[in-house]
Amino acid sequence: MTRFAVAAAVCLAALFAPAVAAQQSVTTAVAFEHLSFERPIYLCPMGDGTDRLVVVEQQGRVYLFDNRPGVRQNDRHLMIDFVEDVISPGHRGENEEGLLGLAFHPDFAENGQVFLHYSASDPKRNVLSRFTMENDGITIDRDSEEVILEQRQPFWNHNGGMIAFGPDGYLYIALGDGGAAGDTLKAGQDLNTLLAKILRIDVDQTDEARGTNYAVPEDNPFVGVDGARPEIWAYGLRNVWRFSFDREDGTLWAGDVGQNAWEEINIIRRGFNYGWRIREGRHDFDANDRTDDTGLLVDPVIEHSRREAMSITGGYVYRGDDLPQIDGYYLYGDYERGTLWMAQFDGRRIRQLVEIGRVHRPASFGEDRDGEVYICSFDGKIYRFVSNR
Repeated sequence: MTRFAVAAAVCLAALFAPAVAAQQSVTTAVAFEHLSFERPIYLCPMGDGTDRLVVVEQQGRVYLFDNRPGVRQNDRHLMIDFVEDVISPGHRGENEEGLLGLAFHPDFAENGQVFLHYSASDPKRNVLSRFTMENDGITIDRDSEEVILEQRQPFWNHNGGMIAFGPDGYLYIALGDGGAAGDTLKAGQDLNTLLAKILRIDVDQTDEARGTNYAVPEDNPFVGVDGARPEIWAYGLRNVWRFSFDREDGTLWAGDVGQNAWEEINIIRRGFNYGWRIREGRHDFDANDRTDDTGLLVDPVIEHSRREAMSITGGYVYRGDDLPQIDGYYLYGDYERGTLWMAQFDGRRIRQLVEIGRVHRPASFGEDRDGEVYICSFDGKIYRFVSNR
């Protein structure tokens, strides 16, 4: 099966044709007045189904706290201090390195498994590991680490880092193109590397023949394709910085950080080629990288020029109860300018694209148990979306 055959089978038409709404209906507010964090880089609900939140700090600490406005700094529980094992800004690492992702196993209440994705050194690499909980059920056992997957990183930037379990129970992993600039490794179109990809693996199985602590689902698009890594779910991605699944219909949304001119939001589908480095957004970057079997390239659903955004942060489709007026809107932002947007997608194109304010350096978005959406800001605060009516 060639790349062309895969791409042709999953061709997606151009989607972006927004109409900006006349007025916004939401704004943001600090969610927890008495809490602050050091470079909070991810937020999610506790995996046991309780209404508690987990915040990941880039330096390597993970905190658990009750989801209530009056919660205070000393109410937090330190789930793990992994600082000495992680390279991060100010600790042997650089700006884009650190503890970058966390995911609770879908059966966490029964098996106590939690997965961390982090930067390590000697050699510089991304590490995905499985941990289990201590007997108290709220502390991650640091000594229980089982390395699942490692990927060498030639440079400090473009590490990706997001991990999340999909509705199918498999773990999805974002990896950047290896760093520097311009995809110097030409990883985007190379199916023989995990760089510049979104991966999909089965962490409940192992593969003795390949010597891996995970298995590859049989329906991954490149299983059995000569010269391709079977873990790959989608490719041609420069540096996906945060992806999420719509909790209602399972659609996989991703923000892909651009090079010099265009930032993009993509809907990720099985086997799709998102064009890097042939294209940046919908625009030629290095068309000479196109080959006879490149096939069809998928357009982003949203793109922003550098006049509007400089480092896109992927968000979530809103499915909470507090803001029914934006049910089904995709919420996302830009790390450098701090701009936040909401986009209404009808399954074919963006019907509304609305700017809804600014937050200082939104490094990540997250959901709570009930689908309310939060923003992790590098001012140390956690924000949430609220009505302005």
